[in-house]
Amino acid sequence: MSIFNRQHDDFDAPTAVLEDISGDYVLDPTHSRLGFSTRHAMVTTVRGQFTEFSGTAHVDSANPAASSVEVTIKAASIDTGVADRDAHLRSADFFDADQFPEFTFRSTEVAVEDGDWVITGDLTIKDTTHPVTIAFEPTGSARDPFGNVRIGFEGGATVNRKDWGLTWNAALETGGVLVSEKVKFDFDISAIQQQG
Repeated sequence: MSIFNRQHDDFDAPTAVLEDISGDYVLDPTHSRLGFSTRHAMVTTVRGQFTEFSGTAHVDSANPAASSVEVTIKAASIDTGVADRDAHLRSADFFDADQFPEFTFRSTEVAVEDGDWVITGDLTIKDTTHPVTIAFEPTGSARDPFGNVRIGFEGGATVNRKDWGLTWNAALETGGVLVSEKVKFDFDISAIQQQG
């Protein structure tokens, strides 16, 4: 197995203070990551993340179908570590962040399969909406030093950016294109339970 593959045993064992994680939660952006990766020039992978986002979730362990998730992402908060590339991604060639400042995800179906939470929802980018299904593995629950109950999840999905009208590209002299159509999302989520 590659040393670059994520292995859960690299970290301390997760805690699980809650037998039932049912409740209402708010996403904790300071301890969450909404990341992505795509192939560049068909030879390397470029990774990035969105740094400004918010979200809520209603979790119903007894009846997962009654659960729901809503997330809003600021398009201009994209960060790939290269200012010129980020500016290009914010431009009309890609996100057109001035005209379409937010992406949204709203769940339409939630199920639990083999312990994973499988969430299908409508992802809207530039006023174009398509369904996306994301499988999330629960990574535990804990009470932090401030008394907050937290739950954690890791998940991911692969989409074709052209489905949302993100079609800009450039041909390579050697064949292929500069930017892959496929984009892999990877999510590390920490959410805080809200007290009723």
